[in-house]
Amino acid sequence: MSFADQLIQWFESHKRDLPWRASKDPYIIWLSEVILQQTRVNQGLPYFLNFKMKFPNVHSLAYATQDEVLKLWEGLGYYSRARNMHHAARQVVDQFNGNFPADYQSLLQLKGVGDYTASAIASICSDEQVAVLDGNVFRVLSRVFGIWEPINSTMGKKTFKLQAEKQLPDYNTGIYNQAIMEFGALNCLPKNPHCSSCPFANICFAYNHNNQQDLPVKLKKSSRKTLYLNYLILIDAKGQTIISKRKGKGIWEGLYEFPLIESEKSMNQKNIIKHDLFKAMTKNKNYRVYQYNQQPKKHLLTHRILLAQFWVIEIDQIPQDLKETYCITDKTEINQYAFPVLLTNFIDKFFFFT
Repeated sequence: MSFADQLIQWFESHKRDLPWRASKDPYIIWLSEVILQQTRVNQGLPYFLNFKMKFPNVHSLAYATQDEVLKLWEGLGYYSRARNMHHAARQVVDQFNGNFPADYQSLLQLKGVGDYTASAIASICSDEQVAVLDGNVFRVLSRVFGIWEPINSTMGKKTFKLQAEKQLPDYNTGIYNQAIMEFGALNCLPKNPHCSSCPFANICFAYNHNNQQDLPVKLKKSSRKTLYLNYLILIDAKGQTIISKRKGKGIWEGLYEFPLIESEKSMNQKNIIKHDLFKAMTKNKNYRVYQYNQQPKKHLLTHRILLAQFWVIEIDQIPQDLKETYCITDKTEINQYAFPVLLTNFIDKFFFFT
C-alpha cells in the first residue's frame, strides 16, 4: 500500500468525531480552520459551536459588527484572525455574491486565508489536488522521510511543499489531507509519539534512527522583549469606570482596555502618580490609589513578554472631560465589551469577586 492509502486506512479507524467533518460546506470548514489555527481542538470546539450558532452562514457573519465578532472570539487570542475572518465574510458577500468559494485560487483572495487554509478548504470541499502543510504535517513528513531542513526556513518550506505534493493521492485528496493532520495530532506527537502502534514504523527514518525528538528542525527565534503594562482602573462612587477601544494595527486592535501607561521598567506608585495620564484622570480631586496585584501578571505573546500591573484609583466622580475621550460603563455591565484575555481575567476577579 502507498503512504497515502495507509494513512487513509488509519484515518477511517481512528478519526475523531468532530462536527465540521460531517460537512463539505466551505463556510463551515473555513470557520473551523480559522478557529483551530494555533488552537487545540478541545479549546476551539466550544468557540466553533458558538460561532456556528450565532453566525450560521456567511451573510450573518458579514452583517455583524466587529464588536460582536470580537466578543464571541474573546479568550482565543490572536485577535487579528477574528478581524480577518469578519473582513473575509464581507468579501464573500461583496465579491462572490455571498457564495463562499471552494477553489484554491479564489480562497487565496480572502483576507487572512493563506496556502494552508486555502488548501484545506479546497481539498475537503472540492477534492482539489492541493497539499496541506501545518505543524502536524511538518512533523509527520520530517520524521517518516528524514527531512532535516528547518520548517521555518525558505528552503525548508519549499522542500516540505514538494514532499507533501509528492505524497498526494490521485483521489480522496480531502480525506488524505485530513488523515495526515489527524495522524500528527493523535499518533505522531511532538513528545512521546506512539511509535509502537505506528503503521509506518518499518519505513520511518526517525524511528529507525532514534531521531524522533530531533525532527522536525526549527530555527530558534530571537529572544522576546519585555514590556510593562500599567493599567489605571478609575472607579467612582457610583461604580462606574472608563475604558476605550484600541486603535491602530498593533496587538488587540478593536478590543477595549483601561487607560494604559506602557514602560520598559516596572513602575511604583510614586512613578504612576507623577505621570501625566494619572494627573489627567484625577484632576487633583480627592482619590485613593493602590496596586491591585503585588506581582506583575505575565502574559506571553509571540514577540513580547507582557507584565501587567493594575492600579486602582477610587474617586468620588469621574472628571467631566474624560467622558468626551473614554467610554463610561458601569462595573456590572463591563463584561458586555470585548477585552484581551489578560484584562478579562482581571475583570472577572476584581469586578465580580470583590
